[in-house]
Amino acid sequence: MSGEPWTPGNWSWVTEFIILGFPHVQGVQAYLFVLLLLIYVTTVLGNLLIFLVVRLDPRLHTPMYHFVSALSLLELGYTAATIPKMLSNLLSEEKTISFSGCLLQIYFFHSLGAAECYLLTAMAYDRYLAICQPLHYPTLMTPALCARIAVGCWLGGLAGPVAEISLVSRLPFCGPNHIQHIFCDFPPVLSLACTDTSVNVLVDFVINSCKILATFLLILSSYVQIIRTVLRIPSVAGKTKAFSTCASHLTVVLIFYGSILFMYVRLKKSYSLDYDRALAVIYSVLTPFLNPFIYSLRNKDIKEAVRRQLRRSGIL
Repeated sequence: MSGEPWTPGNWSWVTEFIILGFPHVQGVQAYLFVLLLLIYVTTVLGNLLIFLVVRLDPRLHTPMYHFVSALSLLELGYTAATIPKMLSNLLSEEKTISFSGCLLQIYFFHSLGAAECYLLTAMAYDRYLAICQPLHYPTLMTPALCARIAVGCWLGGLAGPVAEISLVSRLPFCGPNHIQHIFCDFPPVLSLACTDTSVNVLVDFVINSCKILATFLLILSSYVQIIRTVLRIPSVAGKTKAFSTCASHLTVVLIFYGSILFMYVRLKKSYSLDYDRALAVIYSVLTPFLNPFIYSLRNKDIKEAVRRQLRRSGIL
């Protein structure tokens, strides 16, 4: 952030940014490209497989799997917002992105990330109703309500970063234009503005705190009630079965929130650059990559559904 105050006409306007990505991997970009490409292809195929299997198998047309399929579809868009550009930057000498393209990348990444927070919260509420109120569950969590919740998560996510994007778009950027990150994001972009960005940092903190902390606390409160109910189940088999229906969701929540809480709920624009890059890899690359494995390898119903679809298609 420049110490000289900005006034119209005394600086040239930045029209594009250069994303530095991984500056310490000189000489191994090709290997990193292959690794990231394999991860991305696996992420797309895995999430697409879960989405299609849940949609095609009538036995999985339940609220829980409806939310799982919606999460898989969300992950496809979430990774598409950043990883393709990261791949092209690994092979390109000019790692540029236009100012408007950078804002679009930030918008879609944060809007889909917010939608994932809301959807994970809805999934926690679904598990709460299924375990804590099993007799009323079919009448409370109807297919129509599931559809409305999923649509509400998408719409809420798309509206989330509008205020932040609007504020960033009005900032003056006069150089340097090197983004010290693996993709466009609020903290590294704000550090390049040639004026005071304390208002932007405060707005980001308030919005992210409300969005991330509120959903995380709602998920936590749901699981507190779930644990209380499960502990009252007399049989060990009953407790194991109840916990097993939550294991996949809880694993995804811990991985996803464990990284974004440290990245976005803070009153500083940036910590160490390597710290930010490591967290970004976790929540933007590894979490969507692991989701299909978490929900398929730990879920007997999805594995059986995959086998049935493969048999119908003649592969098995």
